[in-house]
Amino acid sequence: MIDYNNLKNKKVLVMGLGLHGGGVSVVNWLLKQKAKVLVTDLKTKKELKPSLNKINQGEIEYVLGEHREKNFKNADLIIQNPSVPSDSKCIKLAKKNNVPVENEASLFFRLCPAPIIGVTGSKGKSTLAHLSYKLIKSHYKDTVIAGNIRDYLMLDVLPDIKKTTKVILELSSWHLEGMAHLKKSPHIALITNIMPEHLNRYDSMNDYIKAKNLILKFQNKSDWAILNADNTYTRRLGQKACGQLCYFSSKKIVKHGTTIIDENIYFINRSEKEKVFSIENLEIKPQHNLEYFLAAGCLGKILKIPNKKIKKIIKNFKSLPDRLEFIGEKEGIKFYNDTTATLPQATISALKTLGISEKKNIILLAGGADKKLDYHLMGQYIDKYCKLSILFKGEASNKIERSVKKIRCLDNIESMKKALSLALKEADEGDIILLSPGAASFGLFKHEFDRGQQFKKAYKNL
Repeated sequence: MIDYNNLKNKKVLVMGLGLHGGGVSVVNWLLKQKAKVLVTDLKTKKELKPSLNKINQGEIEYVLGEHREKNFKNADLIIQNPSVPSDSKCIKLAKKNNVPVENEASLFFRLCPAPIIGVTGSKGKSTLAHLSYKLIKSHYKDTVIAGNIRDYLMLDVLPDIKKTTKVILELSSWHLEGMAHLKKSPHIALITNIMPEHLNRYDSMNDYIKAKNLILKFQNKSDWAILNADNTYTRRLGQKACGQLCYFSSKKIVKHGTTIIDENIYFINRSEKEKVFSIENLEIKPQHNLEYFLAAGCLGKILKIPNKKIKKIIKNFKSLPDRLEFIGEKEGIKFYNDTTATLPQATISALKTLGISEKKNIILLAGGADKKLDYHLMGQYIDKYCKLSILFKGEASNKIERSVKKIRCLDNIESMKKALSLALKEADEGDIILLSPGAASFGLFKHEFDRGQQFKKAYKNL
């Protein structure tokens, strides 16, 4: 058995350094523990340069551009990057040779001394995690946030956590899969929603749902599950949940949780109704973020945060960068960056928030790599709200174009600069140019955040 609190001189293989920062955080943490680190990644040294430049000094070697099977047999411990598929040949080989395999999240769960509040979902988990953090920190000063979030990496915050610290952790389905062997779930689990997503990685929607369900699966009766009553999949998960249930809904009255009555958020506990705050005059458009406000209301009540503080935090909450982010206006044309919309339902939500069907004044920059998702409904909303769709090169774009029936599509666009140039030629005063791809970024961009940065850069250079 390996002692995770003492990795000195242990041979630790990190599979997948990546470009998002999580791999670098793991490597630097391991070097601080005096482990003997080997980093292996299919990307080349040139491709990984931004990450390699952030790695500290220590006993480390690299195998880049390939994986060598012998390294997976001889390691004391393997840390699997969340982007590495669970059916990876090398991971299977390691397990066959009884080498323990962890990921960033499972390592964090092993070492974190405090109870964890976990947030997951197909859409909006970063927004809800940040909103939850601001809400909890307003009442409990010793609060940290980490997880599937740039700039808030798990092992970076670990030294700051005490037994009494409130810990909010954003978790992807891949993180949750890598934690399954621990048979641990967060003390409080929040699921924003579940929609068809990552079907290029999962064999079926059921497999994807099973991965998300791991955030609830190992809870006990003293734990809490905060679930979306308006989402079919999360309602079903609630039927099997072991923890105490708290639902949020904008459409119906729930037995225990938050709901909307006459433009007010109410917390309902059995037959008692308590007004928490009004959703009128909120800082950001409530229809785009309402489910997150409701979920945060549930969390606030569970943690006994006063209504006054809940109202103040939600009223002043601003959308995160890259999530329907208003980046500016030029010559009467507004520009929005929604690059983290990587599934059709997220783009639909953006179109419904910004669109006016009578005007059809949105020029949509969309498409990219396919994750085996269905774009039929997204096509209908593009027809309803858009005057033009500009599609990046990729299989998802081909699907989108086939789903759009009433407006023009300019397809096979290979750069952000070109996409924005074409959009400007068609834009009139009062129009909106919206980057909301509804698809993955790989192929043309390093990742979804690079796609957003390129959009912002192209806007600034106009």
